[in-house]
Amino acid sequence: MDTLEEQIAHLTRALDDLSDVVTRQEREIALLTRRVQLLLEREAERESDLGGGITLGDERPPHW
Repeated sequence: MDTLEEQIAHLTRALDDLSDVVTRQEREIALLTRRVQLLLEREAERESDLGGGITLGDERPPHW
């Protein structure tokens, strides 16, 4: 009986630890998702400010 109680205590501790990890990861994912969304919005705004033109790799910059 003592062995079972000890195993249950270890499993309970492991479950609590895993729950903490999942909670932390959920917060991090939400933060990163928000940051990516802000970057996408910023990039879309930048493209619209530039007229939405496609810049080619071999195209000379406008100051040349």
